[in-house]
Amino acid sequence: MTAGGSGAVQDGSSKGGLRAALGGLTTRGRSFLAAGVAAAVCAYVLGQGDLLRVGLLLAVLPLVCVIVLYRTRYRVTGTRRLSPSRVPAGAEARVHLRMDNVSRLPTGLLMLQDRVPYVLGPRPRFVLDRVEAGGRREVSYRVRSDLRGRYPLGPLQLRLNDPFGMCELTRSFSAYDTLVVVPRTVPLPPLRLAGEASGYGDGRQRSLALAGEDDIIPRGYRHGDDLRRVHWRSTARYGELMVRREEQPQRARCTVLLDTRQVAYAGAGPDSAFEWAVSGAASALVHMLERGFAVRLLTDDGNAVPGEGSDGFAGSTQESADSAGLMLDTLAVVGHSDGGGLSRAHDVLRGSNEGLLIAFFGDLDEEQTSVAARMRQRAGAAVAFVLDSARWTGDSSPAGPAAPARAEERLRRLREAGWVAVPVPPAAELPALWQLAGQLRADTESAGHGDPTGFPGGWS
Repeated sequence: MTAGGSGAVQDGSSKGGLRAALGGLTTRGRSFLAAGVAAAVCAYVLGQGDLLRVGLLLAVLPLVCVIVLYRTRYRVTGTRRLSPSRVPAGAEARVHLRMDNVSRLPTGLLMLQDRVPYVLGPRPRFVLDRVEAGGRREVSYRVRSDLRGRYPLGPLQLRLNDPFGMCELTRSFSAYDTLVVVPRTVPLPPLRLAGEASGYGDGRQRSLALAGEDDIIPRGYRHGDDLRRVHWRSTARYGELMVRREEQPQRARCTVLLDTRQVAYAGAGPDSAFEWAVSGAASALVHMLERGFAVRLLTDDGNAVPGEGSDGFAGSTQESADSAGLMLDTLAVVGHSDGGGLSRAHDVLRGSNEGLLIAFFGDLDEEQTSVAARMRQRAGAAVAFVLDSARWTGDSSPAGPAAPARAEERLRRLREAGWVAVPVPPAAELPALWQLAGQLRADTESAGHGDPTGFPGGWS
C-alpha cells in the first residue's frame, strides 16, 4: 500500500518491512499462531497426524494473512484542509479529510486516524468501507481549544486489516498542517474625544507647518538618514541625534505594549490575568488597525512585531489584514519573559516621540513604575491598563491588605506622568474599560487641565 499526499510513505519489500508486518499481528492472529504451534508440538509428541494438520492450518493462516496484506499494493492519496486555519480561543475549526484511491484495485476496509494534540479533543478515527478504483471518500471532524497556541495536525494514518482480522498494518502520510489558536478579541467602541482633529478617527494626522525653524518637529536619527538633515538645536535639547522631518506621515501611529514579565502575573489558565492582558492587547491592535492606524506590537523584552522595517509599524491599506494576522500569530504563542523589566521596551520607544501608546501592565514595583512613567515622555498619548495580581488571585496573605494601597500609588504616579491609567478588576470587560479610559481623559480636559496627554488628535 502506498500512502499518498505531500510526502507519501511507500511500502518496500525489505526484510525490515516484513518484520514490521509480523509485528502487526492482532491478538486474534497471535492467538491463532500460538494455538497452531502448540497443536503441532502436541501432535508430534502424541503421534497424531490429524492434530498436526489442524495445528499447521492454525499457524499458517495468520502468516498467510500477513504476507497477503504486506504485498497488497494500494495507492491512496490523502489531503487535509482546515476551515479556518486561524481561530480565536474557544472557537471551533473544521478539518476536512479526503482520501483518493488512485490504483486500479479496490481497497479493503480502511481505518483512518488523524493525530491531534490532546488539548484539541479526542483523536478522530473513521472506518472507510471498500473504496473502488478511482474512488474518493471525504470525512470531517471538529477541533476546539480554550488555550491559544500553535497545534500540529497530523500525520494522517491509515490502518489496513485483512478479512479475518489476523493482521493490521499502519501507514502514515508525511504531511501535517498547523492550527493557530489566537487570543480572543472583542470589538471596542470608537472614541472621539474633545480636541480631536477632523478625520483623525480614521487614522489621519494633520499636516504640520514647516515654514520656519521653530515649526520643525524633529525625529530621532535612523540608520541611512542624511547627516545634512541633523537638527542641532533639538539634538542638544534631547541629548541624542535628531533630524528634521521633511514631511508628516499620512497615517497616525499606535504602539500596543504587552507586559509579559513572569513576576508581573500570578495564576495560570484561560481566566488568568496574563491571558486577559494578551486578549486585551489583541483586541486593541485589531481595533486600531480597523481605525486606520499604523500599528506595531511591542513586548517588554523589546521585540517589535511586525519588525523594524518602516519604523517597525505596519498597517497600510494593502497590509492591514496581513499585519493583524502576523501580530495575532505572535500573540498566539507569546509566553512569559525572563522578568528583565521594562527597560528594553523603553529603549525602543525612546527612538520616537509621536503616536499613541496603549500598554497592558501587570504588577509594577517602584522601579518598573518609574520606567513606565518615562515611556510617556516619548508618546503622543498614553493609555495604560494595569492588572493587580493580588485581586485576580484573591490573595488573602498578610501582605494582601497593603497591596491595594500600593497598586493605587502606582496608578497615581502613572497619572502624574501623563498616563491615562485604568485599573483592571478580575474578569473585567475591556470595552467598558476602554470607554472608561476615554471618559477619564475627557473629564480631565473639562476640569480645565487641558489635554492631559499632549496628544493633538485624541485617541480612537
